[in-house]
Amino acid sequence: MELFFNPFDNLLCILLGISFTVWFTLLLVFIIVPAIFGVSFGIRRLYMKTLLKIFEVRACCKIIADLLSLWLTPAIIAKEPTSLEEEIKEIRRSGSNRDLDSAPEFEMSDIFYFARRGVESIMDDEVTKRFSAEELESWNLLTRSNYNFHYISLRLTVLWGLGLLIRYGFLLPLRVTLAFTGVGLLVFLTSLVGLLPNGRMKNFLSEKVHLMCYRICVRALTAIITYHDSENKPKNGGICVANHTSPIDVIILASDGCYAMVGQIHGGLMGVIQRSMVKACPHIWFERSEVKDRHLVAKRLSDHVEDKSKLPILIFPEGTCINNTSVMMFKKGSFEIGATVYPVAIKYDPRFGDAFWNSSKFGMVNYLLRMMSSWAIVCSVWYLPPMSREEGEDAVQFANRVKAAIARQGGLVDLLWDGGLKRGKVKDTFKEEQQKLYSKMLVGTQEDRSRS
Repeated sequence: MELFFNPFDNLLCILLGISFTVWFTLLLVFIIVPAIFGVSFGIRRLYMKTLLKIFEVRACCKIIADLLSLWLTPAIIAKEPTSLEEEIKEIRRSGSNRDLDSAPEFEMSDIFYFARRGVESIMDDEVTKRFSAEELESWNLLTRSNYNFHYISLRLTVLWGLGLLIRYGFLLPLRVTLAFTGVGLLVFLTSLVGLLPNGRMKNFLSEKVHLMCYRICVRALTAIITYHDSENKPKNGGICVANHTSPIDVIILASDGCYAMVGQIHGGLMGVIQRSMVKACPHIWFERSEVKDRHLVAKRLSDHVEDKSKLPILIFPEGTCINNTSVMMFKKGSFEIGATVYPVAIKYDPRFGDAFWNSSKFGMVNYLLRMMSSWAIVCSVWYLPPMSREEGEDAVQFANRVKAAIARQGGLVDLLWDGGLKRGKVKDTFKEEQQKLYSKMLVGTQEDRSRS
């Protein structure tokens, strides 16, 4: 029996050996080597154009458009930028015919304003919907966003099945291999570079190693990135701030330039990566107890930017991931330092895959697997001109000005709400603000009348 199976076993081993050799040769020639030299053969962009052709199949789009026109209804709330005083005046005119100037005291009809605003907030909450996946106009063959898409036509179902086979049978194994290759090389090579004495050679090798490994990781996501206005790229001694959609925002930006990262020290695999990276480059890692010490954080950041030989710091001031439709409140800490700020706008194309990380719904591993099994990650990055704090401008005003510039360039909605509402409740100060406005409207009117 051994003699009978030996030739088969040998043949199987030979075939497996050839398969692995071909597999890693293709990875080396078409992905790893181009990543080292920062070149591209255009395969990913050709792949993207092919996907667009598939998505734009006339019959498929027509069916989905017809279904959407039946199922989706227009917004029932038409919000206009009006003040509390103007709206209450309008309610009083249509109700009691008593104007606010002639009757500054409380009117029962005023309740309708607050009741209406409460219902509007429940039905069209502009905050909560920023923490869920961005809605698509048509199905991208990844998930069926509506149960009515369960079966549309045989052709579309067959196309979805073929896509499933390609994504999980070919793309996912390829991307997982590349991800392990990129992370493994990052840990190994940065540890080696860290053994060198500080100087130009170490900085040069550290930059090349980081760029190469991040570019391999970008290819592990089949990320197709278009960078605009590269002349505004962040420079040493500055702070780069960007809107935050996903943990891969770091990879997207770091594959085009090196940054000093800021974050909390972790354990496990992430801790191994952090310890190896900091040996080759002065990243800023904080202990869990240090993160809450604002003065310590500001001091560490300030000391870093004062050294013009150190890399620019990369910070996401929102503090949490937003679903690529808006920019929420920037924390003022990084704007108090006084360093030059380099704003960056990142906008993902949701037609190919959803880059948003809903951390309350998916763990990191689950999220990364979803990303690696999507069609591709397509995004645009805009480097905005550097901005500095103006005379008489406080940190909050400066942060809002930078946020508005990022939102305007990226085509995002500029919101004043704190991203911390993703997990917390609205602060009492917001409720008190509305109460103060209403009280001031009544009491202030009486004072004005008494003076006259």
